[in-house]
Amino acid sequence: MHLVLGEEEFLVERAVSGLVGQVRSAVGQGSDVPVDRMRAGDAVAAELAELLSPSLFAEDRVVVLEAAAEAGKDAAALVLDAAGDPPLGVVLVVLHSGGGRAKSMVGALEKLGAQVHPCTKLKTGEHVGFVRAEFRELGVRVAPEVAQTVVEAVGSNLRELAAATSQLVADTGGKVDVAAVQRYYSGRAEVSGFDVADKAVEGDRAGALEALRWATLRGVPHVLLADALADAVHSLAKVGSAGAGDPFRMASSLGMPPWKIKKMQRVVRGWTSESVGQAMQIVAVLNADVKGGAADADYALESAVGRVASLRAV
Repeated sequence: MHLVLGEEEFLVERAVSGLVGQVRSAVGQGSDVPVDRMRAGDAVAAELAELLSPSLFAEDRVVVLEAAAEAGKDAAALVLDAAGDPPLGVVLVVLHSGGGRAKSMVGALEKLGAQVHPCTKLKTGEHVGFVRAEFRELGVRVAPEVAQTVVEAVGSNLRELAAATSQLVADTGGKVDVAAVQRYYSGRAEVSGFDVADKAVEGDRAGALEALRWATLRGVPHVLLADALADAVHSLAKVGSAGAGDPFRMASSLGMPPWKIKKMQRVVRGWTSESVGQAMQIVAVLNADVKGGAADADYALESAVGRVASLRAV
């Protein structure tokens, strides 16, 4: 029994695909294992009962129950009953967002022994770790700077990041460095949100606004640009409050890679606690603006980037 927990579509798809592959491998190469999918939130009890009933011949099959978070009371009870005593030959996979009206199902499934596969959406700043993990899965170890460059070049879409890491490994024979990433993604890296954010917190107002215009012209989503600026400002706040110190020793407590801490230690010298506080207010408002709060998201972004850049004392 498996619980795929979270709302990140790419991770959910990968988890389900991996589980189906494991079952097919266990049964035998080339075996055609049936995969039945049903939205638990839409199904009535009779439909679920039929799907989860034992097979006459007890053949191996995978039953994927989608949208379990929205399951009604009766359907949720039936899912838990089946999870407590899965029919012979059935691998039960429950997809649950973690919330919804059937939120309590998560804890109940865990108590029943479900193997949990976390698929939560990544927060700002976690994409570098995702990229490094992707490289490790492919048998390649890269420096943090390499993963950061990939994120800057490709963006925060996990599907695109996974595809990029796989392609880089294939194209370079596993010898992936910053130069290789820039060589394959130079056009995109020049207009990334991280480039805009770096120039803004460094106080380069003209450079930040120029980079922002190129980014918007090339179609970089407003949300990604706003997230990158927020990440840079929050990193400033973390490093500024921590004070001076060895980046390698501070990495664990700050939850940041040493190279990023070192860079922010240089940048933060032009900031005060008051100006950092003002910048955090700006990015908080911007977050709402780019998600529909502003009539003109382009103007909101340009204003926020310019104001943040102007706060640093060069």
